[in-house]
Amino acid sequence: MVTSRELVYKTLAFENSGGRVPRQMWLLPWATKRYREVIDVIHRDYPDDIVEVPAEFKRYATPPKTQGDWFSVGEYTDEWGCKFTNIHDGIVGEVKCPIVPADDEHWDDVSRIHIPEELLTLDKQKVDEFCASTDQFVLQSDLTRPFERMQFIRGSENLFVDLALSPPKMFSFMERMHDFYCRLLTVWGQTDVDGLYFMDDWGTQKSLLINPKLWVELFKPMYRDYSDIAKKYGKKIFFHSDGFTLDIIPHLIDIGIDAVNLQIFCIGLDKLRQFKGKITFWGEIDRQGILPNGTKQEVREAVKRVKETLWDNGGVIAQCEFGPGANPENVYTVFETWANL
Repeated sequence: MVTSRELVYKTLAFENSGGRVPRQMWLLPWATKRYREVIDVIHRDYPDDIVEVPAEFKRYATPPKTQGDWFSVGEYTDEWGCKFTNIHDGIVGEVKCPIVPADDEHWDDVSRIHIPEELLTLDKQKVDEFCASTDQFVLQSDLTRPFERMQFIRGSENLFVDLALSPPKMFSFMERMHDFYCRLLTVWGQTDVDGLYFMDDWGTQKSLLINPKLWVELFKPMYRDYSDIAKKYGKKIFFHSDGFTLDIIPHLIDIGIDAVNLQIFCIGLDKLRQFKGKITFWGEIDRQGILPNGTKQEVREAVKRVKETLWDNGGVIAQCEFGPGANPENVYTVFETWANL
């Protein structure tokens, strides 16, 4: 019998000619606090083939410094010192007061930014223990996200201005941040996880947030370094980005990304057909329209369109996010339909 881990590897290699499509449900606390029974039924009927290393197996010789709860109403300070304000329970808040304020146009003071070296003290043996305990495909669970990290530190609007004006001290900090992320991925690469994972939300509803040429100049080299680290340690490479990200997909393929989690219904399945057989689409089903408001039949038709458009003896993972607004019956129907195709 093929294990979940083997099934995912076959799918990523476009060698899954007779098996089912591997699956993964993403859960936000918003859903777990409201629909625990439904989630338990989905996990019972359609268990995940892909998992991240759970919190109880992520131990550090020097624990990271945080304050508060990331998903609770109130304030949360993360490992970098970025303070998030949350007014909704069960989802992530926003940074209202960036560490590098608007009046520091030249990035003269970055002393309050804490590079979380503590994450490099990960107990790799404990991670390996989890990997050995499961036949699921395991991803690392410390996030690497350079563009979003810069937004958390500087504020989105200020950062967009900075990217146009190019203050030298900002680029000096970016080099430090990138060096840290490379070292963090190296630590995870030295464990027994199957895949390394990095992300940034790059899209609006209709385009990239920055000029694609600037993306290629500044961020593609970072992602290439991350991809090269994964390849060095024999790991598969997973990437997530929300919004309309059509412009960067060829570049993600070029640097060797194995699987991408994109808003494929926002981009348009017809536009993505050209990439069939070149990269694996790690979900998703439309969480802006179909999951919250669609009928069961519309859900079934959406799943079928994804498989018909993108499946090539692999190249698709049945990922679905159970987050704010999603109809629990529709989420169940997603996995039920994939299982019956």
